[in-house]
Amino acid sequence: MKPSLEKLKKFFQLESERGFDNHAVLGGMERMLIHWEPEARNDGLPEDFIQAVASRMHDYAQLSKPSRSEIIHGLLRRIQKLEEVYAQENVMPAPSASTSEQIEEKKPSPIISKPPPSKRETPPGKKVDEAAITIEPPGLEAEATILQGVGKRNAQNLERLGIRQIRDFLFHFPRRYVDYAQLKPINRLKYGEEVTIIGMVEDSRIREMRAGQLKATEAIVRDASGAIRVTWFNNPWLAKRLPKGIHIALSGKVDQYLGRLVMNNPEWEPLDTKQLNTNRIVPVYPLTMNMTQRWLRRLIHQVVSYWTPRLPDPLPPSLRQRAGLIEYASALQQVHFPDSWDDLTKARERLAFDEIFFLQLGIQRQKQSWMEQTARRFHMSDEILLRQIESLPFSLTQAQRRAIEDIRKDLDSGHPMNRLLQGDVGSGKTVVAALAISIVTSGGAQATVMAPTSILAEQHYQNLVTLLTQPAEKAIFQDAPIDTSNTFTLQPSEIRLLLGATPEAEKRQIRAEIESGAVKLLVGTHALLEDPVQFRDLQLAIIDEQHRFGVEQRAALRAKGENPHLLVMTATPIPRSLALTIYGDLDLTIIDEMPPGRIPVETHVLRPQERERAYALIRNQLEAGHQAFIIYPLIEESEDVQVRSAVEEHARLQKQIFPQYNVGLLHGRLRADEKEAVMRLFHQGKYHILVSTTVVEVGVDVPNATVMLIEGANRFGLAQLHQLRGRVGRGAAHSYCLLIPETSDELENERLQAMALTNDGFVLAEKDLQQRGPGEFLGTRQSGYTELAMINLMNIHLIEKARRFAQEILQADPRLIHEEHRLMRQKLDQTWRGKLSDIS
Repeated sequence: MKPSLEKLKKFFQLESERGFDNHAVLGGMERMLIHWEPEARNDGLPEDFIQAVASRMHDYAQLSKPSRSEIIHGLLRRIQKLEEVYAQENVMPAPSASTSEQIEEKKPSPIISKPPPSKRETPPGKKVDEAAITIEPPGLEAEATILQGVGKRNAQNLERLGIRQIRDFLFHFPRRYVDYAQLKPINRLKYGEEVTIIGMVEDSRIREMRAGQLKATEAIVRDASGAIRVTWFNNPWLAKRLPKGIHIALSGKVDQYLGRLVMNNPEWEPLDTKQLNTNRIVPVYPLTMNMTQRWLRRLIHQVVSYWTPRLPDPLPPSLRQRAGLIEYASALQQVHFPDSWDDLTKARERLAFDEIFFLQLGIQRQKQSWMEQTARRFHMSDEILLRQIESLPFSLTQAQRRAIEDIRKDLDSGHPMNRLLQGDVGSGKTVVAALAISIVTSGGAQATVMAPTSILAEQHYQNLVTLLTQPAEKAIFQDAPIDTSNTFTLQPSEIRLLLGATPEAEKRQIRAEIESGAVKLLVGTHALLEDPVQFRDLQLAIIDEQHRFGVEQRAALRAKGENPHLLVMTATPIPRSLALTIYGDLDLTIIDEMPPGRIPVETHVLRPQERERAYALIRNQLEAGHQAFIIYPLIEESEDVQVRSAVEEHARLQKQIFPQYNVGLLHGRLRADEKEAVMRLFHQGKYHILVSTTVVEVGVDVPNATVMLIEGANRFGLAQLHQLRGRVGRGAAHSYCLLIPETSDELENERLQAMALTNDGFVLAEKDLQQRGPGEFLGTRQSGYTELAMINLMNIHLIEKARRFAQEILQADPRLIHEEHRLMRQKLDQTWRGKLSDIS
């Protein structure tokens, strides 16, 4: 058991026994952090756990006793988890200076025994074989264990950080930096500041604490202006390394004890060594269990110092000069160990540019390849388009008309359409898709629509039958002779639905009709991809909620035809900067206007104590004959986080809150057929309330549902909350969305208030990108390139600059075959792992 963990456990147990009166520690629970935090870091406790304890103890005094109880018991559960991890792993102590660092200092040998060949090491007089220079010199693929001080156990710890090979150290970027560059004399130090001081050790000794259970090294460090007491807890070995008279640099936070300024657990280095931890801007890296910053920092410095000068720059000098970028090697050096904040800014800009530039090179090259293909042209006159639109039972918005015009041009271009149709929930994407289908089927070809769930596929089928099979008296050509070879009106028998659950006899019939051409439009799920499904002449493939399908599935659908036109649709609002970044190969059409008459969903953020108000509103709506959703972030109760979960809450709601109503349960662990059955019963009104996780985010259209209650709302991104909110308000009745965060924390509530202020999904998506980063959006795009670690996706200027240069390069050298682009081509292949992602 780690001493700091044992101490924390005793504090919390005592506080629990005292009834959470905030007196288990003299002066309040927050006071214990003064000594506990440095001890915990010396023990190698996880940084996220230390931060969690610190943040909760800082606010502890202001909380009610029930809230204090919840916090203490939650932290005790986390302590128990850590105890179990330490017991199971039985790993060596944290690699502190007493282990790894001592080994390094005793063996200052080269980073690898046989340095790889490099341009700089070519013997005099021997001509360099430029063709042999590659973007990644031999040796970077070596295992991390080749480094001094990295044995099997430390290698396992590094692997948890994603560091397996030498190259991984280069791209394990700091998460923040501490500026220790400003030196101060001791007599000018102030409580709470982080500084660097230089002085001479006047005295050092080992001090026993807690009746000998804990030993610390204590030293008096003096400069010309004064002296300060410095303590390193649980590091008695330091006393031997700090003899009287040695000059050292100390960097850390100035603390206070008994009215005197002190420093606890500062970073230190002898003045005769290269300073990595003091007197500079110091990188702070993501860590894992049994690892210290000092140890990892030294390893990364070895790798960066040795390897960055040997890495060729993938960008030619002409491009770097025009884009105003520093060299690649310098960027990697400065992002890890910056000489100044200005150098750090330039380094981050260069690496961020590379991320977007090589992403755009791959995307634009893919788009270029796609545009070289030919496709059948489908022409439609203005007159026929107008008649088709006027035959609809509602008016189109200007945004829908622009989308139709984009698609109309694509279908008549002679190249395969490759368009992303992006529109908020309820913006009318289906009718745009229907018009695209009618253009193609009127030309004698076939179309297909693939959806991720049977419920969604059935909804599309019903809507498309309504839109595309007009009654005779409403036929488009009611005032002109009908040319049956050029009519948009389909017969019901020409539109079929194919699902996994479709009876085998019916499947065989549908397949035969598709192959013969009798069926013009096939709507379905993954069942469309089965080998027996053979189209006679597939010319348009439409994929709804496209991010729910993988590369292979999309490719398999396109393979059912010969260069068919492709339209992919999503209801996820995507910020413009992100759309430029990850959807550059697609032509983008945005429906940013809602149909008139749609009633906005009324949204409210409630405190947890106001939950009964939410239940009262649900009862009121149920009595009026409507239905409701209740969403939870987890399926089952977790020991790690105290969050209401779907399974437990479903049982409570059914028995205690809504006993007179039928409450359904839907979550991701149900089999596909079980999910379909639950959604179908809710759609049919057999369930009055549906308790669910976010599996309901897409695929359920229940116009009768008027309330969406979301528990633990602070755990969701705004874009996801907006998607969930879109499940209600689809009928004529007034609808409500109620958000209940886990706590009454004002900051979280302020973030959620954005949901109450706007129904515009694009506004919320921009806020989500700014507050939570690109993670949720990147999940919607097929991977195939390295993670975006440096780019700030709100920096639209840098994104557009990188995109512009990528387009210029490809226009001048589409295959990147020019000599100056050879390393760029290698980097591109490496970035995309040798193959480009599927379109869409």
